[in-house]
Amino acid sequence: MPLHMRLPKLPGFRNPNKVVYNVVNLDILEAYDGTAIDPDGLRSHGLIRKKGPVKVLGQGDLTKAVTIKAHAFSQSAIGKIEAAGGTTEVLSANGK
Repeated sequence: MPLHMRLPKLPGFRNPNKVVYNVVNLDILEAYDGTAIDPDGLRSHGLIRKKGPVKVLGQGDLTKAVTIKAHAFSQSAIGKIEAAGGTTEVLSANGK
């Protein structure tokens, strides 16, 4: 039997360029103290564990006006943040 038929086949395809985000919901940010929120502050408070880009999702409600800096936002999160009087700032891939 030929070698290519004897070797096991690997399932599926893994995209080497996939971006895996650290996810933070608005209900977590509601309990955060301060008016400016950035990924370094979230890491220092233990709200996210690993390094990498941060994405803010819209689960929960936000009642205070805050400035949130993250690498990505969901559309519902942007709507809720702006409805509370806050602003969003999208960071680049290298964090600047």
